[in-house]
Order: sequence, then C-alpha cells, then structure tokens
Amino acid sequence: MKKTLIPILIGIVITLLFSALAVIRFLPLERLELLFYDMRYHIRGKTLPPKEVVIIGIDDRSLEKIGRWPWDRSRVASIIDALKELGAKVIVMDIILSEPSKDDDKLEQSIKKAGNVILPVVFDFKGEKKKIEDDVLFDNAFSMIRKMDNFKIFPPISARSVLLPLKNLSRSANALAYINMFPDKDGVLRWETLALEYNGEVYPSIDLQAVRLFLGLPNEAMTLQAAEGIQLGNDFIPTDFWGRTLIHYYGPEMTFPIVSVLDVIEKKVDPSIVKDRIVLLGATAVGIYDLRVTPTSPAMPGIEKHASVIASILHHHFILKVKNIHNILIVLISGILFAFFIVRVKAIYGALLSFAFVAAIFTVAYFLFFQKGLWMDLSYSSNNILIIYFVVTAYRYATEERYAKRIRGMFSSYVTEKVVNELIKNPNLAKLGGERREITVLFSDVRGFTTFSEKHSPEEVVKILNEYLGEMTNIIFKWDGTLDKFVGDEIVAFWGAPVPQENHAELAIKCTLDMVRRLQELKQKWESEGRVPLYAGFGINTGEVIVGNIGAEGKKMDYTVIGDNVNLGARVEGLTRKYNTDFIITGSTLDKIRGLIAEGKLWRLKVRGLDMVVVKGKAEPVAIYEITSLGKGEQSVIIECEAKDAVKFAEK
Repeated sequence: MKKTLIPILIGIVITLLFSALAVIRFLPLERLELLFYDMRYHIRGKTLPPKEVVIIGIDDRSLEKIGRWPWDRSRVASIIDALKELGAKVIVMDIILSEPSKDDDKLEQSIKKAGNVILPVVFDFKGEKKKIEDDVLFDNAFSMIRKMDNFKIFPPISARSVLLPLKNLSRSANALAYINMFPDKDGVLRWETLALEYNGEVYPSIDLQAVRLFLGLPNEAMTLQAAEGIQLGNDFIPTDFWGRTLIHYYGPEMTFPIVSVLDVIEKKVDPSIVKDRIVLLGATAVGIYDLRVTPTSPAMPGIEKHASVIASILHHHFILKVKNIHNILIVLISGILFAFFIVRVKAIYGALLSFAFVAAIFTVAYFLFFQKGLWMDLSYSSNNILIIYFVVTAYRYATEERYAKRIRGMFSSYVTEKVVNELIKNPNLAKLGGERREITVLFSDVRGFTTFSEKHSPEEVVKILNEYLGEMTNIIFKWDGTLDKFVGDEIVAFWGAPVPQENHAELAIKCTLDMVRRLQELKQKWESEGRVPLYAGFGINTGEVIVGNIGAEGKKMDYTVIGDNVNLGARVEGLTRKYNTDFIITGSTLDKIRGLIAEGKLWRLKVRGLDMVVVKGKAEPVAIYEITSLGKGEQSVIIECEAKDAVKFAEK
C-alpha cells in the first residue's frame, strides 16, 4: 500500500492542479483547446448544407467580364431587380453602401421595389465615440429586452460609432443590421455575436435579421434575454453571457451553393435555385479580400460565414460550450481514476492505459460534438492524464531503480541473476524485514580441512578452496538456490526464499547430488595434477525458519536464515562423518519428495534409512536417510529406517 500511496497522491495533486488551471482558464491550454476544437471540424469534414440559403457571389469570373469592384450603383440595382424577379424571399447585401455615387436613386428604387433587402451597417469599437441620431437605425434595435439586470454583471459588447448606408438607401431597405465579425486572438472566426450595444440600444446581427424576415416575423417577435439568448418567435437561440453563439460551420469554402452574379446578370440562373430562399449577395473573389480564417478553412469568403449562421439558426444547429464546472468534474474524475489504475500496472501497460483514457475522453468529446452539438474541453483532461503518466512513471522508475539497486546489491551474491530480476519485478516476493517460511537448507563441510591446511602452503590452500567453492556455488545457482554464506570451508545454502519455490526440497536434493558428482570429478582432476583431493559431506533439512535481513542496521546486514531447523541441517551434515556417507537428509525432507518418487517423477534415487538419532539441541529423535544416485534405467527406491532405539549424539 505504501508503495502505491505516493504515486496516487502525486496523480491527485496533478489533477487538482489541472482543475485549478481549468478554473482560471490557463491561456496556453486555452489556445490548445481551440486547436482541438478546430480539429473536430477537420475530422467531421464537409456536410450537406440546408437548401434555404444560396450565395450570389461576386467572383473572379464576374470581375473579368464586368470590371473591377466596386461596380456602379445601376449595376447593383439590376442585380437586385433580377433576384426579385427570380423569387428571392430575402436579399442580404454584404456590400457597404456608405459613399454617395451616381445612380443612387436607381438603386434606391430597386431596393424599395424589392421590399426584402437587408443592408449592412458596420460598428466601430476603437475610434472616437460618436452619437448618431437616426430613426432608421433605432427602428432596427431589439424592441424588447428581458432580464436587464444581467447586463450589470455581463455588459454587452458596446460600439463607439457606426458606419451607416446612405440615408436614402437605408430608408428604402426592409431592415438594417451589422456585419461585424470578431475573430479569436489566434485570428480564427469561431463565434458569431448576435447582439451589440450602441448608443443605449442593442442591435441584432444581419444573420439574425435575415432569419426573422425569412420566417415572416415582425421586429417585436425578436426578444433579447440578457446574457442568456434570443427568443425568435417560438424558437430560442442560446448565447453566452456576451450574446455570442458558436458558429456551426457546415464545411470549408464552397460548401454552400454559390451562383456567379454574372449568371444572374445574364439571366442564366434556374429560378428554382433562388425562389423562396434567403439570397446572400457578397464577394467571393480573392481580389476583394473579404476572406476569413475559420476552423474549416484558412480562406473562407465572409459571405459563407453568414450563410452558416443563418442556416444553423433556421435548423437549430447550435454548438453549446459545456459548462466549466462539468469540464472540471471531468478532469477530477478521469484524473483520480487514472491515478488509482496507473500505479497497478507496469510502465508499458501504463502507456496503453493512458492512451485508452485519452482515447476515451476524445471519443466522448467527439460524440458530444457531432451528435449533441456540445463542446467539451479536451486540453485539460487529456494533458492531465499524460502528465500524470509521465510524472508517476518517472517517480516509479526513480524509486524502483533505487529499490532494484538495493535488491541487486543485497541478493546478487546470494542468488542467480534470474532470481534477482524476479525480485526486482515482484518485490513483494522478498519480505526484507523477516518472516517465517518453510525452506530446505543445505550444509556442506570439507572433511579434515584443518589438517589439510596445516600440511599445505597458504597459497595452495586458498587456490584449491577457491576452486572448490566456486564450482559448488555455480551448481547452487544452477539449481536456483540461495547461497547463504561461506564459513571457512563450509557452505550454507537454502531453497524456498527469497523467491517462493514449491519444490524447494526437490531442487535442494538434485543440487546436492550434482555437487557430489562434481566433487568426484574434481577429485580425479586434483589427483591427476598430483594434488591432494578434498572430501566433503552434505546435509539437508526441511522445515520452518525465520528468513530475512539480520545484522546491525546501517552497518552490516545479511539475508540469511535462522532457527531450530537451520541448526538441525548443520547437525545432519556433521553425521555424514559418523555414518561414513556423503549425503544425508532428514525425514521431513524425505516427506516432501515421497510423492514424486511414488509417481515416478524423481528418477534413479536410492533413499536408505540410516537411523533414528537425537542430535544436540533436539529432544525428539530425527530420522536420517542416505541418498545416492542409481544407474541409468534403475527405479528410485526408499528403504525406511529400522525400528530401534534412537541414537543420541551430543556434538555436531
């Protein structure tokens, strides 16, 4: 628990940090969120736009034929006449008509005759504040505003002055409305401002006016609910606190049908394309420079933006931003859940888990966007997951690397590299503080070593002893044993710890027989070299012991075993001299392999009962058995101890 607690706390702290960043709307993550928002449109691609809106484009082909923009007013008048004749229900002019020109009277007559033309105004927000008294402009303001108190907290965007069409043109138009656009700080146009304040009145956008006229609603049917939305007849258009709504783009440029104005002038347009529709007249030619950067396109004609807003209002295709409190909850829930899961898996699976969490967040966000029209934040929750993964992984790597170094330093002299790696991967296998565990312990001692040392030079003693101990150690490691210690010429090893081994008795017996065989080979080698061979006895016992780090903490600690069963193993090894045999085990060890011998899984062993003995430190008699290897093809056999009085030995 302690091992996972700190990484979990790290994950929770990081999650709280990202939640706080979501509260203050941290600028770098906000900009990243805008990129994620735009990416949704690129993934979705182009969709089929509604048929109620058509664009009449002042395109490059028209400019080549008629001449550069602006055209004379009589030409514009003829275009309005042609659109009225084709049956346009609403004509939206995205053309500024603020400067006087010849043929203005003709244009005025065409606008008045059409009776369905909306002319644009442009508000200014940076220049000198100017108050313009114009009843025509005032007549186009919202006639009713509800919940005015909200303006005290969230005042509307206010203009300082306004650029109006010529007065005679304004009076002939059905409606006036502004065409201002407000890109985000990165220059991308994502929001449409549906209401602006000027000179104490609040005015609707040209797109909102177009929908009102198309639906045949009077100005009184359009009500502004401050900081909440706009009631248009029976429909409600939700906005943010400042009267803005996210623009629902149907695709990149050329998504909406665009008819060349030249075809209108030359009467080549099928009336069914225009009849009973909202017609937007504006520039699409690159040279007129009415191009906008949008989430779907780096250069979309402004007139197409108007088409998207009008169509989305008509068909209720609104995009709503998920409330920030819900975004914060998503960060908290996903981050805390991820922190609890990440500490329970390895680094590679942690990477897959983080990918799965981020993918799930993105999937939910895209589903909400495409199916429900909801914009859920991605930058805070996804980056929170990634940062938790990297920080927790780095922490675990650093701490586990220290732990691995500690384990490696502690056990590399005792066990094989395979066992060390297993302990590093599964540190719970070794309870370093000490625990009770059943093991099989091996004692081996060179016979007559003191006499041998007295008769040979120190160099020769060390050389032959190192060779012997090296060979025996290799065999212990070969059979996955733990080398406890060398006590002069004595070897102590055990099986069953630090890594649990269900077959510890079997491994110990096979290892010891291998050691006996190898010692015979060494004897022959030493004799052939003219050296005196060494002889050794081997004793094995199985039982419960205390295993763990024992010693002076901070000075010298050894991973070892202690207990009565360890002492018994040492006593059994000493009995090899008294019974003139190489290898003795106790009855408790034999009990561990009886089943294997009976099932034929332990081959070519002869287990012969020697005696019932009472050794030093033990009150109860212990059965001891000699083990020898049989020849190839022979079956294992167990010869039990004879029933007789126990022999008592006072010394090892």
